[in-house]
Amino acid sequence: MFNFNLLPSPADNVYRGNKISLWFFIAFVCLMTWRSIIHMLFEKIGMHDIANLVVLTGDPNPMPLMYMFFSLWGFAQLIFCGVCWIVILRYKSLIPLMFVFWLIEWSGRLFLYPLIGRATVDTGIYSTGNTPGVEGAPYVTILLVIFLILSLREKK
Repeated sequence: MFNFNLLPSPADNVYRGNKISLWFFIAFVCLMTWRSIIHMLFEKIGMHDIANLVVLTGDPNPMPLMYMFFSLWGFAQLIFCGVCWIVILRYKSLIPLMFVFWLIEWSGRLFLYPLIGRATVDTGIYSTGNTPGVEGAPYVTILLVIFLILSLREKK
């Protein structure tokens, strides 16, 4: 039986969904936490080596500002990961809701950004290739849908 209550009362530490979904969520949050730390603390590596963005030149040098925004983005991601860790450790009944939030973020890469014309950065001018987030978004979105459904399926 499926329980579509994303805001259970009380929000407790009793996870009622499929255990595979719980373990996927923990692994996914580990990966997203690592991604957030890379963006926040190692912004040059994240921006150039992973996201394939080229170093821009100019006067004044635009890169310190770009690194600051990249780092702030990583910090915002890390805050959300912190909320997910609180849910994992104390409020497991909210895991389906967290899946919905992750699904909004990842599906936005597929559906929102192409609509507003920011899905890809012109390869050759600003980047040397697509970012892992753009390449992986269809697969991650499908996985999140599957595990959201499994998280809503109550144990017998």
